[in-house]
Amino acid sequence: MAKNLMLGDQARAEAQYAEDVPGPGISRAEPGHPPWKPETHQQPASQAGHWCPVRRGSAALGVLGLLAGVGIGSWLLVLYLWPAAPQPASGNLQDEEMSLNCLGAISEDTLLPSPPKAVSFRITPEDFLLEVQGRAPPAWLLVCQEGWSLALGKKVCRSLGHLRLTHHKGVNLSDITLNSSQEFAQLSPAPGVLLEEAWQPRSNCPSGQVVSLKCSECGARPLASRIVGGQPVAPGRWPWQVSLVLGSRHTCGGSVLAPHWVVTAAHCIHSFRLSRLSSWRVHAGLVSHSAARPHQGAVVERVIPHPLYSARNHDYDVALLQLRSPLNFSDTVGAVCLPAKEQHFPRGSDCWVSGWGHTDPSHTHSSDTLQDTMVPLVSTPLCNSSCMYSGALTPRMLCAGYLDGRADACQGDSRGPLVCPDGGTWHLVGVVSWGHGCAEPNHPGVYAKVAAFLDWIHDTAQVH
Repeated sequence: MAKNLMLGDQARAEAQYAEDVPGPGISRAEPGHPPWKPETHQQPASQAGHWCPVRRGSAALGVLGLLAGVGIGSWLLVLYLWPAAPQPASGNLQDEEMSLNCLGAISEDTLLPSPPKAVSFRITPEDFLLEVQGRAPPAWLLVCQEGWSLALGKKVCRSLGHLRLTHHKGVNLSDITLNSSQEFAQLSPAPGVLLEEAWQPRSNCPSGQVVSLKCSECGARPLASRIVGGQPVAPGRWPWQVSLVLGSRHTCGGSVLAPHWVVTAAHCIHSFRLSRLSSWRVHAGLVSHSAARPHQGAVVERVIPHPLYSARNHDYDVALLQLRSPLNFSDTVGAVCLPAKEQHFPRGSDCWVSGWGHTDPSHTHSSDTLQDTMVPLVSTPLCNSSCMYSGALTPRMLCAGYLDGRADACQGDSRGPLVCPDGGTWHLVGVVSWGHGCAEPNHPGVYAKVAAFLDWIHDTAQVH
C-alpha cells in the first residue's frame, strides 16, 4: 500500500478548481490489521482423586498398582525425552529472509566520515567581514580586497546556502579592530584557478582593505520556542513555512527561500497545472487556516516545476514559485537557508518536518493548526535495502523517520519542509514527497533531496 497522489479532475472548469476542489494530498494507506491470533485457554486443573479403602486383596492390588504406575511413568518419560517431530514454522521463508536482510543492512550501515572541505567560508556577524579557512591552517583568515569581484561574492553566498548576494564592499583595515595574530588570504591572480584552490596566506593586504559581504537573510528563528513534536506550533517557530492556497483551499505547504521565491513539491503543482495563476495565493506567517482571510496572501506570478519531474515515481519532485510582490520579512516570516555547498548531515541527525497534514495514520483527522515533529535522517543505503524500499529511491531522494514507526511526515506533511540545524542556522534538507503508509515500521518518509537541486534553484532564480 503506497501513498498515492490524489489527482484532481482535470476535466473540471478552472473556476471550479479555484473554489471547489480540495487540495491534493499524499494518501497514506491505513496500516493493515495485525494477524489474528487464537486465544489461549488455560486447562482446568485436574481434581485430586479420592482414596477408597478396599477390604480384600489390598496387598495384591497395591503391588499391581505400583507396577502399573512404574510402567506408565517409564512410558511417559520416554515420550517426554524423545525428540518431537518438527512443526511447520509460522510465517513464510520470505519474511525470515527479509528480517535477516534488514539486520544485515543495519549492521552494514556504518557512519562514514565526510571528506574535509577544500575551503570553508563564514561571515562575521558584527561587521560582515568575509573569512576563509583552508584545509591546512586552522585559523580563519580575512579576505583581502585584491582580485575580488561581484561574481565571487555570488559564489560565496551560494556556497553558504543563501539564495543571493545583497551587498559587498571593501573595508579599510584602519576602520576595524584586529588582534596582533590576525592573518589574511589573497586570491591567486592565476587565470583558471578554482575558487577553492585560489587562496594564498598573507601577513597583510597590499591595498589595506578586506572584503565585507552580505547575503540574503535565511535560517534564523527570532521567536523560536521549545515545543514537543506533534503539538501545535507557535507563531514564528518555523517562519519559512507557507501555505499554498488555490481559491480558498489549502493545497500544500512550501518554504520561503527569498522574498520573491518559495519552494514546494512538483507533484502538488502537477495536480493543478491547468488552473489559473491568479487563483494561487501564498500565505506566510500562518499558523491556523481558520485565521486566513479569502483573497489575501501573496499572488503567484510564475509556477516552475522541475523539467525532469516524473509523476510515475516522483523523481525530481521539486518546484519553485515566483511571487508577484515580495513577502515582508518579520519575526514570524523569514527564509530558510538552502544546504550549504558540500554540507553533510549524517544519518541520525535530528531534523524537523512541519505542515498541516493528517494527525493520525487513518486520515480521519486533518489539522487546522500547523504541526511539527522531529525525525532523524536515515541513510540512503539502509532506506533502499530490501527491508525498506528495495531500491525505489533515486539520487534525488532521502529518508527521515523512525524505524519503529513512532512518527512520520503524516504528522506534519502537506509537502512541507524537512529542516536540519547547523549551529544556529536552519537549512532546508528535504521536501515531503512520498512513502509507504504512515508511521509504519521500516518505512520512513521519503523526501526530495534539496541538495541535488541547488544548481537548478540558483539558475532558475537568477534567470527570472
